[in-house]
Amino acid sequence: MKILKANAGSLTNFEVLDFLRSRGAKVDPMGCLGVVAASECKVYEYLLQTPACNQTRESIYEFVKRSEGFRLADADKLNVINWRPSSAADAYAMIEECGRRFNRDERGETCDEDERVQEFLDMVKEVLPPPPPKAEAEAEAEAMQE
Repeated sequence: MKILKANAGSLTNFEVLDFLRSRGAKVDPMGCLGVVAASECKVYEYLLQTPACNQTRESIYEFVKRSEGFRLADADKLNVINWRPSSAADAYAMIEECGRRFNRDERGETCDEDERVQEFLDMVKEVLPPPPPKAEAEAEAEAMQE
């Protein structure tokens, strides 16, 4: 393997999952011996439990296009794509300075921050497919424990 451009940018979980699929990674580590490393199979197995497993290139492109009006940094977009927030608390946790970014609309006019966050979450739910059911159930169990 030859590195064409070192540190060309960050990858989404979907891109890593897609790459591992193209290399023949499987959930059963015994099934991928010789094809990919055991560590790659572990990463593949983990990514199947994240929102990346249901995403497509088209859904990610659509999200990036429609999120332009929300003034998100590239790192924020990456977080949203990888973790797909489903509540305002999720959005505030993964978007840096969320309150400052969401208190103005795409024209720069002051608006209700809570409404803007909800508008953003509605767009995310519309564009990015939901995470696998198991991940949602685990997240609810973790929330109950805290």
